[in-house]
Amino acid sequence: MPTWLIAIGVIVVLQTVTATLSRLLPVISPAFMAEFFWDETWIGYLSAASVIGSLFVLTAGIGLVRRLGGVGALQISLLLGAASLVLFNVPSIAVALVASIALGLSNGAANPAGSEVLQRFTPPAHRNVVFSIKQAGVPLGGVVAGLAMPWLVEAWGWRIALIAAAAALAAMTAATLPLRSRIDPPRDAMAVSRLVSFRWTDVIVPLRALSHAPGLWRMSWVGCLLAWPQAVWVTFAATYVVVALGLSLSAAGLVFAVMQAASVVGRVLVGWIADHAVSSTTTLALASVASALSSVAFGLATPDWPLWALLLLAAAGGVAVSGWNGVQIAEVARRSPPGLVGETAAGSVILVYASNMLGPMCFAAFVALTGRYDLAFMISGVLTLICVPLLWGIDSEAGKSGPEV
Repeated sequence: MPTWLIAIGVIVVLQTVTATLSRLLPVISPAFMAEFFWDETWIGYLSAASVIGSLFVLTAGIGLVRRLGGVGALQISLLLGAASLVLFNVPSIAVALVASIALGLSNGAANPAGSEVLQRFTPPAHRNVVFSIKQAGVPLGGVVAGLAMPWLVEAWGWRIALIAAAAALAAMTAATLPLRSRIDPPRDAMAVSRLVSFRWTDVIVPLRALSHAPGLWRMSWVGCLLAWPQAVWVTFAATYVVVALGLSLSAAGLVFAVMQAASVVGRVLVGWIADHAVSSTTTLALASVASALSSVAFGLATPDWPLWALLLLAAAGGVAVSGWNGVQIAEVARRSPPGLVGETAAGSVILVYASNMLGPMCFAAFVALTGRYDLAFMISGVLTLICVPLLWGIDSEAGKSGPEV
């Protein structure tokens, strides 16, 4: 098998494991928060804590990727994240926040490490599709969490369900260990750097790298805006279905799984469209409009809606709210100067993760103050419409010929 196919396969597997880890808590949070008598909106703050772990890797822990290679860094962070799941058995918000930070470490390594590996191995003609396939591992992990976790919770309780999930995800990560040597650079070719070293320049350098080529900042802000409703849907969809719409955890898990399954198809489909139908910028502009419409429609749902209607909306939302990732990441990589792909990817992801942190926190605070899940979803969706003026003329700024938004 060609090495580039092996590299793609390994990255997709590790991305799927990473996503499954990050999707477990939003799916089962109604169960364990009810047992601990915590407010259900606390899932927003746990999600924000996970982003703190991701940002730590993108800044202080970037040496982990350089020293160990993309695949090696992902494997180590995933094993640590799987082990941290057992900490959620402790009825303490402080412990849960620490465990959430540990879960976020693999998310922080996923995009820079994956971009570095795929940029080295992917044939240029297939760039958007391959990056979208890689990003399809994110909703695929959500499908696994949405279908498996409610069933495990009902069969054995949420505590055993988390331990079983930790063991399974650790085993999947361990299965990729023998392939690391074929993908990561030889040890003597890797950068010599400290594994963990925090300096303010570690925060500034990735963001500053976005100034090294035209359009990088605007494309990164587009990712930031599109990530806001995506983070809200992933964090609160299951809770919304249980608390506001009155469905069971199993039904909420099914809605969540359908949303994520549609995202798998949507990310590949949107990547193909950007490669073969219209420009990447036009694709992202259309995605921002579709995301806004889907979020508003989700906010309009009522307890009287039949389950099939919610499932259809979840499928549409999965494509609209999450289909943009691969195209946006590929565009950042394409516009980056040679040798700065890792830095620009990290800078762009920092902005995306800012939305991943602030989106759920603001959503939780808004719901706590107003009790209105519906308005919170609508507002998060409307924000994405700012992408349209941001994308206007960006191809001309980058000196690229072809159609513009």
